[in-house]
Amino acid sequence: MDEMTDDTQHELSPLDRKITDVFPQHTVRKDLVGDIKGNAVVPTYVLEFLLSQFATTTDALSIESGVKRVQEILAQHYVHRDEATLIQSKIREKGHYRIIDKVQVTLNERLDRYEASFSNLNIRQVVVDPEIVKKNEKLLVTGIWCICRIGYAYTGEKDEVPWRLDSLKPVQMATDDVHNFIEGRKSFSTEEWIDLLMQSIGFNPELFSDRAKLLLLVRMIPFVERNFNVIELGPKGTGKSHIYSEFSPHGMLISGGEISVAKLFVNNATGRVGLVGFWDTVAFDEFAGRSKKAGKELVDIMKNYMANKTFSRGVEQIPGEASLVFVGNTDHDVPTMLKHSDLFEALPPQYHDPAFLDRIHAYIPGWEFEQIRSEMFTDGYGFVVDYLAEVLHNLRDLDYSDRFNPYFELSSSLSTRDKDGIRKTFSGLMKLVYPSGEASAEQIEPLLRLAIEGRKRVKDQLCRIDTTMTAVDFAYTKVGSETPIAVKTFEEIDYPKLYWRQHTDDDESNETIPEGVLPETEEQQTTQAEENPSAAQPTLSTMERKQALAKPGEVTLEENDRGWSYNKLFGPYVAGAKYLELTDPYIRVSHQMRNLAEFLEMVRNNADPHQPVHVHLITKEDGDVYRAKQQLEMFAQLKHNYVQMGIELTFAFDDAIHDRELRTDTGWKISLGRGLDIFQRYSDKDWLNPETRIQQMRRIKSCTFIYRRDDDVLTGKEMQN
Repeated sequence: MDEMTDDTQHELSPLDRKITDVFPQHTVRKDLVGDIKGNAVVPTYVLEFLLSQFATTTDALSIESGVKRVQEILAQHYVHRDEATLIQSKIREKGHYRIIDKVQVTLNERLDRYEASFSNLNIRQVVVDPEIVKKNEKLLVTGIWCICRIGYAYTGEKDEVPWRLDSLKPVQMATDDVHNFIEGRKSFSTEEWIDLLMQSIGFNPELFSDRAKLLLLVRMIPFVERNFNVIELGPKGTGKSHIYSEFSPHGMLISGGEISVAKLFVNNATGRVGLVGFWDTVAFDEFAGRSKKAGKELVDIMKNYMANKTFSRGVEQIPGEASLVFVGNTDHDVPTMLKHSDLFEALPPQYHDPAFLDRIHAYIPGWEFEQIRSEMFTDGYGFVVDYLAEVLHNLRDLDYSDRFNPYFELSSSLSTRDKDGIRKTFSGLMKLVYPSGEASAEQIEPLLRLAIEGRKRVKDQLCRIDTTMTAVDFAYTKVGSETPIAVKTFEEIDYPKLYWRQHTDDDESNETIPEGVLPETEEQQTTQAEENPSAAQPTLSTMERKQALAKPGEVTLEENDRGWSYNKLFGPYVAGAKYLELTDPYIRVSHQMRNLAEFLEMVRNNADPHQPVHVHLITKEDGDVYRAKQQLEMFAQLKHNYVQMGIELTFAFDDAIHDRELRTDTGWKISLGRGLDIFQRYSDKDWLNPETRIQQMRRIKSCTFIYRRDDDVLTGKEMQN
């Protein structure tokens, strides 16, 4: 491979440099796939397999030559259907020729030989050496992409097929590199590693929130966890099926959602095992659709397989390891589904069955994903997907379902199936994010919460469909504590009246926006009071009315809540203040600077418009020299921008601070549980996203604020010192 040098045409981010340094042999620049694909209808893993042979480097010239080489290979050897006759002619004239095509093998019992058919080349009955079939059994199921050398030898004998398969190489990795994969993981923080996985499946992590990233990882669990049953329903165009068709040579996507028992499980006439016996993941695309039909026999066998991990061939029970994935489009938005039916309403009647649905381990809320746009794709580096797919395939041998046991306990009210669903989802997430199986309680907790939420979404809807099913407590406790921590789905948080009410056809109540979102601000309340004198004391000024809302006490924000803003939390307490001191050790990176900017805007909105306000920040300096320089540059920019608004920003570094608090010269001292960093990450690069402008639309991290009067009133002189 070419020596790795600085890329003069494609600037590497710090993450890209780390990726290519730690995994130099197994990474590729993701935008190259689009450059070489053209009109070749081949999966991404096939193209990246070729790129990994010629363009696994960061050197611009090497990449350019590698891409040209792959383009030449595709141009010469990939078989387009409309050029099949031309390629057949080349094989005849040259005697042999190398092609890239999808190959499937069948057993000709009459002649006692294996015969291959080539999808695009459109030739059949090509004799195959039995040793090739033994090494690649998936050839017998639905076929696999291969690089083949085809020969031609015509003798004129009766029933002769002149085509010969001289060699066959499946397009997939065959090496077990789990150890190096786990060792390499140690070089990355959790956030960096998740971003690496995001880039590996082709997405730009900067355009996704932390939650969206984790939900995308749930889509990957079937490749790393055996017998994991998951469903995702949501709007069109959100990439639900993409990962199952493009990501891994160990996955099979069934288009149309309809399939026979013989093809999926076993053909009793021939004894041939179906898809679940050969593939890690079998995904059913376009699974939803009320008009679609499925035979009772298929549904019954599927139920048994999902519950017991076996299927029958006559009297013989055959084990299977394939995970089942069901993806489909919803017909309505969430509040409409909750009002009139349930979140499974789009499924065919045969599958809208409590016994079938109860075997699903997790429900991915497809409505939370944005429609895929071109800017969402990355031009950064990620794992070659067939390398990552092979590693995940080998990680299926591990079981991390108990790794939360030292720190957390699940509610005893959960059924066995509930616990199984939670543990399998958690195990899959652990393998993806912490492949060594080692993580702290703080690192484990968000994965456990998401796993609980995925199963809760299934169970809560089952309780709607089947009134005999008993609701359970989806909660967990920290070891050593008796206080349960409840987990809610986002639908439950956003639409509580619809989520829990018993549906009646004549009930016309509805919620058009999530409860708590866009509440009246104190400014709106003040305006209403001014318009309605009986609702307020006419002798009080606007500023005094704001200040009157400030009371000592405590406010706790629940994880995933909405409806909160800096104005709601701090507005009354900073109203009329001329000096504020904010202590927050983590004001360093861009999203934290954005939080500070929004805090300054809130201060300005609650200040006397005729008086300047001095805000003094005490924080920590970034330990990295390059990032520390950026930190100072952003402070300088904020200082310049807000002085024009009457806000004087000063700051000081103190590496000894830990607590977070806000003090004002009006006598308030507020303990800030998380400082200003109370919002979950969201796509702030998308200016059309309302979360970028409306704080109340953002999801909240759990935290507590304590408000108290401070007898030692802060003065401007103290702040200046």
